[in-house]
Amino acid sequence: MKTNLLQQLEALGQSIWIDYIKRDMFKSGKLKKLIAEDCLKGMTSNPDIFEKAIVGSNDYEEAIKTLSAAGKDAEQIYAALTQKDVQDAADEFHGIYDSTKRKDGYVSLEVNPHLAHDTNGTIAEARRLWKALDRPNVLIKVPATREGLSAIRQLISEGINVNVTLLFGLDRYREVAEAYIAGLEDRAAQGKPVNHIASVASFFLSRIDALIDPILEKQSAANNEKTNIAKQLHGQIAIASAKMAYQIYLELFAGNRFKQLITKGASVQRLLWASTSTKNPDYSDVKYVDSIIGPETVNTVPLETLNAYRDHGDPKARLQLDVSKAAACFEQLPELDIQINEMTQQLEDEGVVKFSKAYDKLIATLKKNLVKA
Repeated sequence: MKTNLLQQLEALGQSIWIDYIKRDMFKSGKLKKLIAEDCLKGMTSNPDIFEKAIVGSNDYEEAIKTLSAAGKDAEQIYAALTQKDVQDAADEFHGIYDSTKRKDGYVSLEVNPHLAHDTNGTIAEARRLWKALDRPNVLIKVPATREGLSAIRQLISEGINVNVTLLFGLDRYREVAEAYIAGLEDRAAQGKPVNHIASVASFFLSRIDALIDPILEKQSAANNEKTNIAKQLHGQIAIASAKMAYQIYLELFAGNRFKQLITKGASVQRLLWASTSTKNPDYSDVKYVDSIIGPETVNTVPLETLNAYRDHGDPKARLQLDVSKAAACFEQLPELDIQINEMTQQLEDEGVVKFSKAYDKLIATLKKNLVKA
């Protein structure tokens, strides 16, 4: 029997989660099969995923009609549908949550994307979702915007699990990790337990290359003194970002400050690699899995990437290889007039807009169904 390549990732310290949710996964037994056969350890969602699931299938028609008949508006129907899916998924993963001693088995639900720049609104929404979901193995997704940092710290201090999403830049990642640590310190200072709190920092990868590669391609074709540098950096910045982020992770979570929290039972905030489907058809369809396998990390993959990796992945620990080369990539970008912080801020802004549009599209569709009901 052929060895399941996804199962080998676990031995290398990486957990595979799936960036996908759809109601038929529960009814058909698909999710149970993925957990049993592929060592699937968790699930993430976002407004774009829910929009595709609800608008693109008939799985939710009866539930929408029932909720509409009960007088629920579009926003209330969205909340009911998404929360039910996350609760059902969390129940499916509860065995993983128990067997891994709360390390894995989590399912994520995002706050309304329109709150991305509203600290107080994000905190209130996260509290509401946490209470409504009523599951210990859920993560509330909070965007890694400037306004989100204070929300992350506050929510962690309240004992609410957080998945920090839409994270693209190294400076912002450091701020996110420090917000998590500060939240734990705030909670410990209140004499409250920290040993049950979970968090991941979701670093989005393929979108980085999708934005920067066209710039590098243009400079590669210019045939000047920058051509060779541009060619060398093409397709490398996302992976370099992951490797440098992991070095920050090692620095912060192996440091003396966090060691004080470990004595109280605190868990590290694991790095989660997101946006790991390959956007460029010239690249391997498992590029953003194979290249960033390392201890205490998570990779959340869409269903297509999961299937591809099972078929032809090459599982080896590569996350800590060529770190100096990764650092050199960032030293060379200014020579090409590429300001990486500006690029990652652009990606963050675009990510908020993308999720907001997906949410608005779904709400608009639900409103149309309300008229028909």
